Amino acid sequence: MTSGARPFGLDLPDYPWDTMVPYRELAARHPGGVVDLSIGTPVDPTPEVVQRALAAASDAPGYPTTHGTAALREAIAAWYARRRGVPGLDPAAVMPTVGSKELVAWLPLLLGLRPGDVLVRPTVAYPTYDIGARLAGAEAVAADDLDELDADVRARVRLVWINSPGNPTGIVRDLDSVRRIVDQARAQGAVVASDECYAELGWGAWDVQQGGTPVPSVLDPRVTGGDDALLLSAYSMSKQSNVAGYRAAFLAGDAALMRNLVNSRKHAGMIVPAPVQEAMRAGLGDDEHVLAQKARYRSRRERLVPAAEAFGLRVVHSEAGLYLWCTAGEDTWETVRRFAERGVVVGPGVFYGTAGEGFVRLALTASDERIDAAVERLTAT
Repeated sequence: MTSGARPFGLDLPDYPWDTMVPYRELAARHPGGVVDLSIGTPVDPTPEVVQRALAAASDAPGYPTTHGTAALREAIAAWYARRRGVPGLDPAAVMPTVGSKELVAWLPLLLGLRPGDVLVRPTVAYPTYDIGARLAGAEAVAADDLDELDADVRARVRLVWINSPGNPTGIVRDLDSVRRIVDQARAQGAVVASDECYAELGWGAWDVQQGGTPVPSVLDPRVTGGDDALLLSAYSMSKQSNVAGYRAAFLAGDAALMRNLVNSRKHAGMIVPAPVQEAMRAGLGDDEHVLAQKARYRSRRERLVPAAEAFGLRVVHSEAGLYLWCTAGEDTWETVRRFAERGVVVGPGVFYGTAGEGFVRLALTASDERIDAAVERLTAT
């Protein structure tokens, strides 16, 4: 390279999970093997209804459509009406995406954010929200309410990410909370993008199958007032249907924004493969497998919560989603080390922002046998 030349590549931080290597090695020395409760990748089988649809659509010699097939978009609209309390969604205002992480990372750029613009994300948050801001050259600011921002920052807000249920905290925003931040953002002319990937996985007061209240969507008419302008809802099937390997997700909301996003994604070649689109359509039409998977996670959660508490942790929030957000009142890495000594790998809270210091995240995405092994190790004296 010529002396003084600008280096090639993007200037992004190192991938945080790479720092876990020594703790994984420590855990691997446990005679019973590793129990991995860190990243949260699904481990249970992909439902037969989804597998069959994928196989049946595997003869796909032509290019798929970026906007999604009409059948898929109609299935998504029907799913919003049936599962999320959002009736009458226009299928034209829906689009499949290559998983939800891709969407989170590229949405600020596709919305036209630029240097000087502000993206607001939760104070404890999935790190890809910040990466999306960097890819667009915008500024990421951590806040859970726009009233937390000073006037100069607030005037530059163009995109507000909310994440309910939250990763890693499991926090759920009720209707009043969602409506409040929508009203705040609209007053600034900013878009609200709601990451709702864990919406089917409410517990306690949010567990519909146990008599609880459904987790509200940003597209709920009680939030929107009948107008989806400047609102986007993102959802992933990875958690509810064990299809993380399919990269199956979608976006819905403001029809004008969607037209522009579809056009931009056509130019960029951001297309969900045709067989995956058909698998998504089939999976969204079948609620039975979703409830069965949720029951598995409920059972694992009910075993893991008391075990974590027996190990000296306090479970904070965690009212929905696939994780337990816990603290032992000590340095995050000390807690990670103590788990690793028991052969259990957990997620460091510091990966989710400075407000995550002192916390760890435990995933429910391990087999029943591995969850039982974790329970045994954490409750051993």
